[in-house]
Amino acid sequence: MATAPIEPPRRLVRAIGDDPGSPARAWLDSLPDRVAERLAAWELTPERVHEPGGRASLLVLVTQADGTPAALKFPLPGQPGAALEAAALTRWDGWGAVRLLRADPDGGALLLERLRSGVSLRSLQEAKALLEAAGTVRRLWVPPGDDHPFETLADRTEAAVAALRERAAAAPSAAPLVDEAAELRRSLAADAPEEVLLHGAFRQGKVLAGHRTPWLAVGPRPVVGERAYDLVGLVLDRMEDLAAGTGAASAARRRVAKLADSLDIDRDRLRAWTLVGAVEAGLRAVSSGDRARGELLLEFATWL
Repeated sequence: MATAPIEPPRRLVRAIGDDPGSPARAWLDSLPDRVAERLAAWELTPERVHEPGGRASLLVLVTQADGTPAALKFPLPGQPGAALEAAALTRWDGWGAVRLLRADPDGGALLLERLRSGVSLRSLQEAKALLEAAGTVRRLWVPPGDDHPFETLADRTEAAVAALRERAAAAPSAAPLVDEAAELRRSLAADAPEEVLLHGAFRQGKVLAGHRTPWLAVGPRPVVGERAYDLVGLVLDRMEDLAAGTGAASAARRRVAKLADSLDIDRDRLRAWTLVGAVEAGLRAVSSGDRARGELLLEFATWL
């Protein structure tokens, strides 16, 4: 019996926008046909679209032919793309991350093990969340393998610096911070102490409750580089709570020190990467119209 066409979540629709000429909009409009094709090809029965979902992918909860629950993911084309996400998940093979069950040879869809998609580390008290996050992310730091397809942080350096400079006009008062971030971005890439496979977008919301193990990472934007880079999102997580308390700057520095020490990472390098990440995220937010969050991120950078 034919199934009803899927309806993309409103969060995804809003994130993509209404421009009929954009590639993202064309991809969104093609999703019902893409989903139907994968359901038939992989003999999957759809249950429901995961809501509210993300801003860069569609997730359909499905049942496989043998009755096993799974999740069918359609990432928005572009960075990192389904092919690189599949390569990283294959490398991890379920160790610390969601297990990849199948991948569309055309790079358009991933079939993943079913997790408890509504329960992330953000549901835990902060100290417990950071402890579980540290235990999860350390499992992901493996050699990338021979002839791997991933970019390195060094490969991305000049593009990252150019993006900083391009967005700097949105926050002219932050010019000294932008200069510092650009200098650090180049120096950190130039003298990296190691090269391991990184999640690339790790934070508490990217770690979901599992069934075969309590917590598993999802949604990587894989890149090869030093471990400190993967902790930036954890330092910035729940920054509003830090800002609302007394001694916010001291609390931010303590968080850097605690995370670095717990994972045997150099404090100064984590501080530097976090400053870069906070400035990058702050400028992105200001440029996109979220000035309040952007200014808080830029202020966070000064606390470090």
